[in-house]
Amino acid sequence: MSALVEGIKGNRFAVFGRAGMDMFADPIGVKSEDADTFHADLGGSSANICAGLVKLGSQASLVTSVSDDAVGRFCLNRLRHYGVDTSYIRVVGGEFRISLAIYESRIENFQNVIYRNGAVDFQVTEEDMDRIDYATFSAVISAGTVFAAEPSRGATFRAFDNARAAGLPVVFDIDYRPYSWPSPEVAADVLSRAGEASDLIVGNDEEFGFMAGGIEKGFAKAKELAEKPGRIVIYKMGEKGAVTMMDGQEIHTGIYPVTAVKPNGAGDSFMAGLLASVAAGYSLEEAVMRGSACASIVVSKPGCAPAMPTTPELDAFLADHPGPTI
Repeated sequence: MSALVEGIKGNRFAVFGRAGMDMFADPIGVKSEDADTFHADLGGSSANICAGLVKLGSQASLVTSVSDDAVGRFCLNRLRHYGVDTSYIRVVGGEFRISLAIYESRIENFQNVIYRNGAVDFQVTEEDMDRIDYATFSAVISAGTVFAAEPSRGATFRAFDNARAAGLPVVFDIDYRPYSWPSPEVAADVLSRAGEASDLIVGNDEEFGFMAGGIEKGFAKAKELAEKPGRIVIYKMGEKGAVTMMDGQEIHTGIYPVTAVKPNGAGDSFMAGLLASVAAGYSLEEAVMRGSACASIVVSKPGCAPAMPTTPELDAFLADHPGPTI
């Protein structure tokens, strides 16, 4: 068994990246500007991955910083509600603020307004990363947004080094969000560096294309990254499914079509489903399919963290749903 798969099977994850508050318009279909009611819950890609992992029976600790205010405390409370360990979250005072996303449950003309000015999660430091007891984890996970600004960027590269020294594999979700970065050139350079330092890389065709300098070069970039022995690269193509690459092999998998009510949250749920399924003993191909099913479940419901399935919900979906496309 590879060190990567062995680490994932240990099922104890330290996750780097942001928590945020999501506010989504109610009822389904209403535009944000026309809504009378919004539901609030946990958001932020890394926090969503944590919630998804715990719902599927894994252990997850979020490593981030949150604002010393009501919204920061709301996010801490929701993380604990979902069973995520918060012992490595530092509360930061001053004018830094936690992320806020305001969106709606609709596909046509979907709107997601994100507030990231003075984002508190970028305040994670090397000292924060050095405080982690890496021996208590079996793998680390990072979303790409942590690399968009300092001190979080250098701190997360430090955490990658610490994880490597402790024998832990590094899982990387490219998660490119242009609004967080100073320039596309900086992002391409830094995200490529992070990819080279990782053992499992997950991204979509646009993200790999961005790293490569053009969407038409994305698949070649993913194949190049997958040439490192023992590394797994998953190249997602939306409705066209995914290609999983490792040790010269390519596994093509489809998706589970559903009636979607929103487009966001799918990638976070895919990551949680993939890792929890490998940990539960499924083959890599089966785990990718279970991750795809998790993504379909999340886009078919309002919200992100609350829409993440439990293992019984995932198994029921797979039992009731026609097989995947390919």
